[in-house]
Amino acid sequence: MPRTLKFTGEAKNMTVEELESFVKAARAAGAPDGSHITAVVSTSGKVKEIEVELPG
Repeated sequence: MPRTLKFTGEAKNMTVEELESFVKAARAAGAPDGSHITAVVSTSGKVKEIEVELPG
C-alpha cells in the first residue's frame, strides 16, 4: 500500500496557510517535483482535503 500524506481544513475548508503547510510537509516527506495531488472539494468548490502519494 502506498504511503500518502493527507491534510484537511481545520474549519471544514482549507485556508492558504493550511495549503502552504501541506506543501512544506510534502516536500519534507520527499514528494518529488511533478507529484500529482488529489483533492476533495465541497459543492461550492472549496478545498476540504488534499492528499499526495509519497515515494517508497
